Amino acid sequence: MTGVDKPVLFTCQGSRGLRATWTAVEAGVDLDLNMLPFPPRFAAPDYLEENPLGTVPMLVHGDARMTESCAIAHYLAVIGGAEHLVVEPGAPDYAAYLDFTYHADATITFPQTVFLRFAKFETDKGWEEAGHAYAKWFGKRLLKAEKRLEGREYLCADRFTVADICVGYALYLAKRIGLEEYVPQSLSAYLDRLSARDGFQRAMALERSAGEAADVKRAV
Repeated sequence: MTGVDKPVLFTCQGSRGLRATWTAVEAGVDLDLNMLPFPPRFAAPDYLEENPLGTVPMLVHGDARMTESCAIAHYLAVIGGAEHLVVEPGAPDYAAYLDFTYHADATITFPQTVFLRFAKFETDKGWEEAGHAYAKWFGKRLLKAEKRLEGREYLCADRFTVADICVGYALYLAKRIGLEEYVPQSLSAYLDRLSARDGFQRAMALERSAGEAADVKRAV
C-alpha cells in the first residue's frame, strides 16, 4: 500500500463493485466500503454530489477518483503490491491480460446490463423483447473466454489474475440475474473454481457485513 489515505469504495452489494472488493481482499488492500442502496442514483440522491453519473462502483483514493470496475480492480492490485494478480509489460501474456480485463466489462457485462434494464427493471415500457435479444448476445460473447480456457485453468500466465476476477464477475452476475442458461458448462466450472477461492468468499462476506451495517445506520 501507499502512504495515501485508505481507499474508499462506493458500491452496492453484488454490483460490479464486487470486482474491486474481491481484488482488494486478494491483494491485501484495506478498503473503506461505503455501501449504497440500489439503484443509488434514485435511492441515495446525495451520492450524485460524489459521482454525477450516479453509477457504482466509484473508488476515491487521495486525488484519484475512478468509476470503471475493471480499472479499479487493476489499480488496487498494483497499489497493494500484489504482483501475482497482474501481468507486467514484457511478459508473454501481457496483451492477453489487458484484453480480457477490458473484454470483461465492455463486451460481456454490457449486454447483461441492457438485459437487466429492458427485461427486468423497465418491463412497463415494452422493451422486454429487446432485453432478451441482448441476453442471447451475451451468450454469444462468451465464446472468446470459452476458447481461451480450453486446456487452461486461468486466462493468463498460468495463474489467477485480475483478468479472472473481471471475467469471473460477469459469469457470477449471469447466474445471479437469470442468464445461467447461456453460460456453457466449461465456463460454469471455471466460475465454480473462482468462487470457491477464499478471497471471493471473504469479499462476499465483507460486502454483506458492510451492507447490513449501512442498512442499520440508515434505519436509525
